[in-house]
Parts: sequence; structure tokens; C-alpha cells
Amino acid sequence: MSKTITCTLAILMLAAAFVASAQTPAAQTPSAPRVNTPPPMPPGPNPNSQYRLGPDSLPQEGVPKGEIRGPYTLPSTSGAYPGTQHTYWVYVPAQYDAAAPVALMIYQDGQAFMNENGDLRAQNVMDNLIYRREIPVMIGVFINPGRTPEQPEPNAQEWGDRTTNRPTEYNTLDDKYARVITDELMPVLYKEYNISKDPEMHGIGGSSSGAIAAFTVAWERPNHFRKVLSNVGSFVNLRGGHVYPEKVLESEKKPIRVYLCDGRNDNRGLRGNGEYDEKRDWFYQNVRLMKALTQKGYDVNYSWSMNLHGQKYGGMIMPEMMRWLWRDGVASTEVKDWVERAFRFPAPKKN
Repeated sequence: MSKTITCTLAILMLAAAFVASAQTPAAQTPSAPRVNTPPPMPPGPNPNSQYRLGPDSLPQEGVPKGEIRGPYTLPSTSGAYPGTQHTYWVYVPAQYDAAAPVALMIYQDGQAFMNENGDLRAQNVMDNLIYRREIPVMIGVFINPGRTPEQPEPNAQEWGDRTTNRPTEYNTLDDKYARVITDELMPVLYKEYNISKDPEMHGIGGSSSGAIAAFTVAWERPNHFRKVLSNVGSFVNLRGGHVYPEKVLESEKKPIRVYLCDGRNDNRGLRGNGEYDEKRDWFYQNVRLMKALTQKGYDVNYSWSMNLHGQKYGGMIMPEMMRWLWRDGVASTEVKDWVERAFRFPAPKKN
């Protein structure tokens, strides 16, 4: 082999080695995690990617639609939060007849639960389930957190944590917010609508801080509310909510029914620097509360999924949550009861 060919081959081999080394990433020196860096997500798709609203949460052809009335302003009269006011809306089902007492369901963060394009769409759920006799005929109330007249109304982008009285009202473990519901709102509703006085016919629910607020209302006022719907409830140390499992175990059992819903990828109290605070772990604290309620003998149901903090999963299963909470409605087994065997049609209009 000639010297020229030998040199050429050597040059080509060196060039190939250089290219190969250039395509191989250099070893990276691990850097210390930044204190404010959020923890990494687990492998796989977005944890919320599997959750979609089903037919029970969407308008259906032929199903009578209820009416949403409002907004109304509820002034502070109980002394719980002087200077504040609460905006609320009232859902009146098409089957409502003032001659017959009906059930009641109150939703905290009302703007989110009644959003016709949102993740929850409670008015559609009630329309569909009332029509099919899967829940009783009920008045629904969508109430926003309190605010002063100068503060903005909560909305889909800002639920009020930075702009209203929401953190104080919803996360504090006292009876002040319960007084807003029982002493300020309920008398107005009783005056306007024929709502049953039976606490078994009263339910209350919410998401996140609105969920712990709903639980606190029933906990403080079990003679007013017996059913609680909790989605990604903030039973964490925002203002001491992580102590509820201990309160449940230490207290006399209360006659309330609870449905808890949360996800493994809710806020987990794990910071980017590796520090972990179990008192700020939403999923862990929801599981603790479920175990305490179960141990104490409460009528409790729960559903754990993969969801993030929000309403994607809770919205998808909201119809099932409502069916379970209201499952003890009167059901006729009389074979010739043609009324009970039929769908619920709108109440006759009165002149």
C-alpha cells in the first residue's frame, strides 16, 4: 500500500473519530436543585389528560332545563364578617313546584360550579339527574366567597385568594362561615322557596378551599347540613385544616355523609429542593381524613385518581358523587305507580 493511501486512511479515521466524539454528549456535572424549582412530574402524559365530561354533565335533548336566577347580593347580617357581602345565584329546576318542599344543594366558589363552559357544570348534572329521578328535586345555590364592595368578583382566572375574603372564610376552622350559610343565606332561601327543613335534605360542596369550607359548615352545623361533596379538598395546613382527622377521631360522631375525591398528583407538599411537608400534602391529608371518617363509622365514600389540583377528575365523576350522596331518596316499587315510573316533567305553570 502506498504512503499516500496510508495517510489518506489515517486522516479519514481521525475525522470519523472526531465526528463521533462531537455527537456524543459530554458528561454533565449534576447541579444542586434550585430552592424554588417545582418538583418534577412523574413519567407519562399530563395527569389530567384522561378526564372528560360525560353525558350526565352535558345538556341532553329532551331534558327540561332549570333556570339560574341572579346574581343576588347577600349582605353581612350575622356579624361573622362585617363589611363583606356574598354574591350568589339560585338554580331552580324545571320540576320545582312551590306546593311541595324540595331538597337543597349549596356550592362554594359558585362561579366555578355554574360555569357553563367549565369543568363542573353542576346545573347540567342536576337537570339530567333530577329528570331521571336519580336525585330528588332540589334548589341549587352557587355562592361566591365574601368580599367588600370595592373588591372584584371572583372569576375563572382568580377565585379570590388574593382579592377577596376567601382564604379566611374557607380555610379557618371556626363557625363563622357556617353562620354566613345558616344565619344569613338560609333565611333568605326559606323566604323565597319551599325548601325542606329536614337537614337530611340539605347538601353542601366545593372544590379545594371551598371543599374544606363545605365540610366545616356540616361539621359545625350538622343539624342544618348532612351531605358533603369534597373535590381536592384543602384539608392541609393553610390555616390548620390538617388537624381534621384528629378532630374526627376525638369528637362524638356527627350524622353527616361525605364523598371525598382527590388525585395522586394533587399538590403534594414536595418542594424542588427535596423538602417535604406532609401537612401541605393535599392527597396525603385527604387519605388521612378518609381513614379517620371510616374508623369512626361515618358514611363515607371516596375516589382517588391521577389528577392534578383542579376540577378535571371531580367534574367527570360529579354525577356519580351526587347520586351516591342523595341515594336514599324515596323510591316507589309499586308496579302501577305510573308517576314514579315516568321521567320527571316540568311542574305545571300557574296563572
